[in-house]
Amino acid sequence: MTLADLIPSLRTSLSSRLAPGLWPETARATCDGQLLVGGVDLAQLAAQFGTPVLAIDATDVRSRCRAYRESLPGVEIAYAAKAFLCRAMARLVDQEGLAMDVCSGGEVAVAAAAGFPGARMVMHGNVKTVEDLKTAMATGVGRIVIDSLEEIAPLAALVPTRQQVLLRVVPGVDAGTHAGLTTGTEDQKFGLSIATGAAAQAVRGVLARPELELVGLHCHLGSQVRSISRYVEASERMVAFLAEISREHGIELPQLDIGGGHAVAYAPGEESMDLAAFGRTVPAAVAEACQWHGLRMPRLTVEPGRALIARAGVTVYRVAAVKHGVHRTFVAVDGGMSDNPRPALYGARYHVRRFGRPERVPSRPVTVVGRHCESSDVLAEEAMLPEDIAAGDLLAVPCSGAYHSSLSSTYNQIGRPPVVAVASGATVPMLRRETLEDLMLRDAG
Repeated sequence: MTLADLIPSLRTSLSSRLAPGLWPETARATCDGQLLVGGVDLAQLAAQFGTPVLAIDATDVRSRCRAYRESLPGVEIAYAAKAFLCRAMARLVDQEGLAMDVCSGGEVAVAAAAGFPGARMVMHGNVKTVEDLKTAMATGVGRIVIDSLEEIAPLAALVPTRQQVLLRVVPGVDAGTHAGLTTGTEDQKFGLSIATGAAAQAVRGVLARPELELVGLHCHLGSQVRSISRYVEASERMVAFLAEISREHGIELPQLDIGGGHAVAYAPGEESMDLAAFGRTVPAAVAEACQWHGLRMPRLTVEPGRALIARAGVTVYRVAAVKHGVHRTFVAVDGGMSDNPRPALYGARYHVRRFGRPERVPSRPVTVVGRHCESSDVLAEEAMLPEDIAAGDLLAVPCSGAYHSSLSSTYNQIGRPPVVAVASGATVPMLRRETLEDLMLRDAG
């Protein structure tokens, strides 16, 4: 047998290896081109539910929930529902004993419909409408995070008895992430600035309202934050403000919510935030700062969303066309920016893998594009796919559990794809595919 004879079998063997750090923990590729997640063959999943389809590895989600609890003992873990929410997801989070960060009346309603206790919800949002607040009151949401001075009076007017609140404070810390994902710096829409005096004014405003019980502070640096030192810096500034409140008002607030935004890897070579290092470092930094200022240690809350659900998700597309241009090859799929707007919004990068048949030819860089009428409908640049890629092939995009379904739209009147939980070889629908009949329901014509 010659070297030329060995190359195809060697390539097939290498194709069974999955890029590390991107796939659900149960994902497995075979030498004959199969791709399984949660014991489910994704080609069979595509045949059953059609494409695009988003598979969620339930085992992976549970494992990450438990990893957070183990790495942060004594810290409240609140799932950031904005990353992905449906009733099945709310039940899973409830079963794992987490709290939930919600940011609208709609998120409150979905969680409540799944039986998630209102007392374990923390409501955020830089704009909370009266309807949002009424839904929160009716559900018994445990804590509401005040984001502006203008929220204080309307909230107090709606409270039936007394409502626990936190203040979202701008710590003035640059998270070192994309500008569109940064929320902890001055001069942006979220929170109350310490530097301008708005945060101190809000403290006085809340303490003057007997309907509201100020129990703590909240901050959030942004999304895709990898630097643990930024969390330490923000925590130290928040404790310093707790000390300022204590000196001025003679009270020690018992809670400190330092938000989420923990980074995950989306493409080979990227790094996720080191959870174990975060667990060792940040609570200790808070404790040390409290000791320095003579304060008792507050109860800490962290709010991971993406870090719990992103890597659990794999989106499956079917190739519709392959076009060979002068300089680039375009691989068009049957989904796109309506089910994943992140590349168009802020240049998010993704890994793409073909599956369903063995890989016996070299891979070449291609541009994977969607079906929508926008030149910016690009899912992946420079994706390495086999040079025999053809219409009908299946593509898998890992790390697509967060901010895909929740940001999806019906652009071009294309229905949103289904979401299916997979575990132990079984499939359980979480969200069904949106049909043409669904699209017509809101049409008042």
